[in-house]
Amino acid sequence: MTSSTTDYLGTARRVIGIEAAALVTLAEALDDSFVAAVGMILGARGRVIVSGMGKSGHIARKIAATFASTGTPAQFVHPAEASHGDLGMVTAEDVVLVLSYSGETPELANLIAHTRRFSIPMIGIASRADSTLLRQSDVALVLPSAPEACGTGIVPTTSTTMTLALGDALALALMEHREFTPAQFRVFHPGGKLGAKLAHVRDLMHSDLPLVPVDMPMTEALLVMSGKGFGVLGVVDGDRLAGVITDGDLRRHMDGLLSHRAAEVMTTAPRTIGPDALAEQAVAIMQERKITALFVVRDGAPVGLIHIHDCLRAGVI
Repeated sequence: MTSSTTDYLGTARRVIGIEAAALVTLAEALDDSFVAAVGMILGARGRVIVSGMGKSGHIARKIAATFASTGTPAQFVHPAEASHGDLGMVTAEDVVLVLSYSGETPELANLIAHTRRFSIPMIGIASRADSTLLRQSDVALVLPSAPEACGTGIVPTTSTTMTLALGDALALALMEHREFTPAQFRVFHPGGKLGAKLAHVRDLMHSDLPLVPVDMPMTEALLVMSGKGFGVLGVVDGDRLAGVITDGDLRRHMDGLLSHRAAEVMTTAPRTIGPDALAEQAVAIMQERKITALFVVRDGAPVGLIHIHDCLRAGVI
């Protein structure tokens, strides 16, 4: 390793170490003000309006996005734009979360004044308890004293990391209180890998099923199996799934196969899955059992079939 590489790694480890230590300090410094902030947001009938200027504004946008995606309606409002008409977005039913490391950011003045004029609850996050922002806030969250990772104290690094972590803590405390489920999470994340992993079996399953009765001769059952093209056949006794026939079952009964009936060839008590299960759970079962398809049942009756290829196409795997 060259000396320059060692220097780069040393800088990276120092920065991360400083910020990690600050996060520990932040966690230990949390008090009843955090509880009050959560309660204030839960009590709001409107949205959480998140605002900040400069680097704090970038963090505010991310916090607002995290709130919105985890069940707490939220919107970022730029403080400068707020002074030119966007204050109309902030209503008496909302709660305002304002970020400013110094607590003295001049661009926030009109937004703060708006909340005081119309009695809109405001939560402030800053590093000084005696700052204008925190003195005006209904709930004040004070960032503990910690050095910026730049070493000069002029580049927002540790402070923005702590603010972001505090926003995440608020969002997840709210999420857990509301018992926000993976199914609800998927509603806000329908696209991408995350949306795919949260897809339900019912979203991917086929409803045109390869099914035959238990007493069907294998000469006819094979035609159904090959015609559907899933490589598996469901065998039903009345409305209930009694078993399945796979390529492996065919090989095991190759001697005299065409003289058998479906019930004599099938594997009984097959592994199945419900339509409301996550598709990722279906993939786990198929990988564990080394199979390529699962019948989907409701109260013992087959209602669908999910194939490993469907999961691949959807991005679940």
